Amino acid sequence: MRTGVLLLHGSSGTPDFERARILEAEGYDVLAPRWTVGSEVPLESFPLDELAERTDRLVVMGNSWGAEAALLLGALDERVDAVVAFAPSAYVWGRFVEDGRQRSAWTWHGEPLPFVPFDPDWKADDDPPSYTGWYRQSLEVYDNAYAELARIPVERIREVLLVAGGDDKVWPAVEFAERIVTSRGALETQLVTLPEAGHRVVLPGEQPKTAGQRMARGGSPEADRELGALAWDDVRRVLTG
Repeated sequence: MRTGVLLLHGSSGTPDFERARILEAEGYDVLAPRWTVGSEVPLESFPLDELAERTDRLVVMGNSWGAEAALLLGALDERVDAVVAFAPSAYVWGRFVEDGRQRSAWTWHGEPLPFVPFDPDWKADDDPPSYTGWYRQSLEVYDNAYAELARIPVERIREVLLVAGGDDKVWPAVEFAERIVTSRGALETQLVTLPEAGHRVVLPGEQPKTAGQRMARGGSPEADRELGALAWDDVRRVLTG
């Protein structure tokens, strides 16, 4: 059985070719497309069709905003067998557009998905800025009106592996991961976490990533590598099926 892996980058906008090479060396067929991070990205624009034509099993792997997309694809596209989400989100989030309004990050069959807006009154109080407080505050402000509608329906995914650092300064990835575990109930779900690790997990054989906008990401090179080493056997297990 041949496994295809759709590998989705985060907000850096840079495909993770290093991780792709590591996965290819393990024998997997990997596509790591470059996609434009912004509002109303069509989930159908990711090349699952191409992978499905030449493989028997589909796994979507993503980091951060790419993990948000990976979980959505796993929930909405029945061909996806498993999702591996690094620094995951439990919700669809908005994206700001030119006039200051917010729109959904994603569409499905032409329809924008419900999303949690960002609270426009929040201000960062550290430098470089950490955004975990913005996500928490936005969920508190918009909880009743938006959060449940914007929750990713993870209970539709066959198998999920979540990897999250407890010192993530971009968004509260462990909290989101725990909500995903709760939503999935008895379905096959594994969460690998390390309190000292940050937003960017480093798998064995990888170098720490540096691309992306200026912000606090938490963790340390040592802790981020340790979390990657802890998760690696589970990643391989999911890919093997």
